[in-house]
Amino acid sequence: MLKELVVNAAEHETRVALLENGTIAELFIEQDDESNITGNIYKGKIQRVLPGMQAAFVDIGLAQAAFLYVDDIYDETSQELARRFEQESDADPNDPDLKPVDDTPIPMEWKPSFTTEASIEDLVTEGQEILVQISKSPIGTKGPRVTAHISLPGRFMVLMPTVDHVGISKRITADSERTRLKELLTSVRQDNFGYIFRTAAQGIDEQRLKKEIAFLTKTWESIQKKNKTSAAPTLLYRDLTVTFRAVRDLLTDEADKLVIDSKIGYESVLSFLDKLMPDIHVSVELYQGKEPIFDAYNIEGDITRALKKKVWLKSGGYIIIDPTEALVAIDVNTGRYVGKHNFDETILKTNLEAVKEIAYQIRLRNIGGIIIIDFIDMKRTQHKEKVMNLLIETLKRDKAQTNVLPLSELGLVQMTRKRVRKNLTRTLCEPCFYCGGDGMLLSKRSICYKIHRDLMSEANDIMGNMFTVKVHPEIAQLLHGEQEHLIISLEREIRRPITIYPDPQYHIEEYHIFETLAK
Repeated sequence: MLKELVVNAAEHETRVALLENGTIAELFIEQDDESNITGNIYKGKIQRVLPGMQAAFVDIGLAQAAFLYVDDIYDETSQELARRFEQESDADPNDPDLKPVDDTPIPMEWKPSFTTEASIEDLVTEGQEILVQISKSPIGTKGPRVTAHISLPGRFMVLMPTVDHVGISKRITADSERTRLKELLTSVRQDNFGYIFRTAAQGIDEQRLKKEIAFLTKTWESIQKKNKTSAAPTLLYRDLTVTFRAVRDLLTDEADKLVIDSKIGYESVLSFLDKLMPDIHVSVELYQGKEPIFDAYNIEGDITRALKKKVWLKSGGYIIIDPTEALVAIDVNTGRYVGKHNFDETILKTNLEAVKEIAYQIRLRNIGGIIIIDFIDMKRTQHKEKVMNLLIETLKRDKAQTNVLPLSELGLVQMTRKRVRKNLTRTLCEPCFYCGGDGMLLSKRSICYKIHRDLMSEANDIMGNMFTVKVHPEIAQLLHGEQEHLIISLEREIRRPITIYPDPQYHIEEYHIFETLAK
């Protein structure tokens, strides 16, 4: 499979698209704000301790306080944290949503990943300074989540200075290579830090391993030195930009080529590769076409479609992706597809086609947390098994950790996907200024009826001898036309004239009733 990284670098925003056979599979966006801070390390100050939640809020200098759970500061849990992380590939070792070894359900964010007997008030006090790392960027109304278990990712390894443990990516499957890596680390290791070998470490020699350890150790020592001389709250370490993270984490392992449209960015990538990854040989190209790079690679249209609620399937069916505060609901419908043979086969084909699109959209949109999929009801057990097997197999392409529960009697699939950063919709969109994010408005007829009810109610309390109602022009047109009988009958009943006044500045649901005295 041909994989490419396409980078659109602008002064205010950088976008990195991972293409698989020419189709966008993942999108990473970094804008000129403080929303993409995962991996940053701060010297914070305990702002408030919450015994009832076994957590604390930490002031790290951002608009929102960070959330620190008790298990993220209790030293005795470090070994358990590392044990779970060893089951992952190149995941974040600080993420509380890692899949446990025993395959128990994944706990959702803001909840403990495992329990301890420690109490939060025994571990931290208000005003205490603490070194923390962002494990989850702020999402919506939730502030960032932080952990005191620091992790510093390199090209080949992840350094975990609070954990005395060695782990190896599950993508390195050969027992001989796993044994070799552990023995090699044992021979060169001079500290009791924890290390996780990443997938790229396969085949690494002793010299490169020593350089990697020295680089990560020096970075950690620099952070500690700055921590001793800085006052809280302050930023001690900033993770790489989205372009360099893509180079470090995806290039060679996930992609074979990088194309970037910025000359400065192009030179920076070459310099980064020369300093930190001199031994690899990949294609890095400077895009010089007249057409914008994302248009040239047909990416812009895919991004636009990924922001829509309705996604059409090739057969004529469609899926609806509807995010809520607590979860994301995905509904499958046959739409225009009527099938060629029988009803059961039509449903099966639609569900199978929907599975591939759902897995693709989840990854592209970076949908995380709880996901509920409502497939079209299937009667045959073999059809249900076929759909579930395809869903599980298709989700394996996703680097993010997922956990899928069996199909319920109602035809629903419950699943979770690890959430670290904001999804595509939250990154690029904001609530509609007109509907306030509700997604719905009162119908014009309902607004007219509501005005009628309010006029009836106020007619008994207001002493004026006439009313003026200011409304949106479309409502005024309706009250002077199709719904004019409402005003005529009301004038007759309250025995006072009513004047409808259009105001183009009004929201369509907005109106005001004024009493006036006739001269």
